[in-house]
Amino acid sequence: MSAQLPPPRLEVRALGRVFDGRAVVDDVSFAIPAGQVTCLLGPSGCGKSTTLRLIAGVDMQDTGEIYVDGKLICDTVFRIPPEQRAIGLMFQDFALFPHLTVAENIAFGLKGDSAAKRARVTELLGKVRLTRHRDSYPHGLSGGEQQRVALARALAPRPRILLMDEPFSGLDERLRDDIRDETLALLKEENTAVLLVTHEPHEAMRMADEILLMRGGKIVQRGAPYNLYNAPVDRAAAAFFSDVNVLKGQVKDALTETAFGDFLTPGHADGTEIDIVIRPQHLKIDFDRAGRGPAPTPQDGTPARGVVERARFLGRESLVEFRMDFDGTILRASVPNVFLPKPGTPMWLMIRRDRCFVFPAKGAGA
Repeated sequence: MSAQLPPPRLEVRALGRVFDGRAVVDDVSFAIPAGQVTCLLGPSGCGKSTTLRLIAGVDMQDTGEIYVDGKLICDTVFRIPPEQRAIGLMFQDFALFPHLTVAENIAFGLKGDSAAKRARVTELLGKVRLTRHRDSYPHGLSGGEQQRVALARALAPRPRILLMDEPFSGLDERLRDDIRDETLALLKEENTAVLLVTHEPHEAMRMADEILLMRGGKIVQRGAPYNLYNAPVDRAAAAFFSDVNVLKGQVKDALTETAFGDFLTPGHADGTEIDIVIRPQHLKIDFDRAGRGPAPTPQDGTPARGVVERARFLGRESLVEFRMDFDGTILRASVPNVFLPKPGTPMWLMIRRDRCFVFPAKGAGA
């Protein structure tokens, strides 16, 4: 007889919250095991932070249930107070106490004798590399150092779950990736179940084991970062993770005519308006026609001509915009390194058909 799996560290069932007749959180369900980082990702106003507040207990849901380690902590009648939920909170403003030292901030929520508290503070100071700042005050620290203090304080009581609401948004962009990586390593070491709220796809892709993509109060797609990026549920989901090009057409006999030839679009009735979505990095310039680069492969399909509108160098790549001869559509191609053709230059383009997504135009969420 196989061993029974433990319940999820955090489980949310059919959570709902209504404000002024509008469902801000609408039938949201998910589960997070210990040691997993789950990102609740979506645009501003989609219900991410409200979901976090309901789990933390600072707001009350209208429908649904919340469980920790299989134990009900809140439904529409029963409610365990926030301070008794074994849930840590970390917000974007860090909320450090300015009159307390770094060590005193970390120790603030700890219980027990002074020796045990001192040992836990010392342990965490070492893990966040702030031992030498033990007696410093928050105003004397950099933004990255303050973030590490806030993280250590949130983890000090060994919460079973840590809720993080846009915790890196106040940091200098150059620091964010390093701080994210340090934070992720510490969270994994502590085996904490983490729910991270963010509106930044890059942050979710870098941090998450699982992403819950949220829109209009609902979770519209969930899965590993790779799966959401490479198999988006609709046009809006594809566009949330990167810039996209859209070729529009109409289905006829399971085919849709585009500048790049006919696309197979089976499963869509004749007359259906179709969006064929492709990311700029998968729009290829046919350098072979200018006597340079490899010849196109069969998956590249039919070349189409466009005229350069403008080109910009972005550091690691160049972004070139083309106006297509076929229908005047503007398409963007990203090219590694420096490539800055002059406006008005005609060029031939190809697309990676195996990297295109086909969606009905109606309800695409654009």
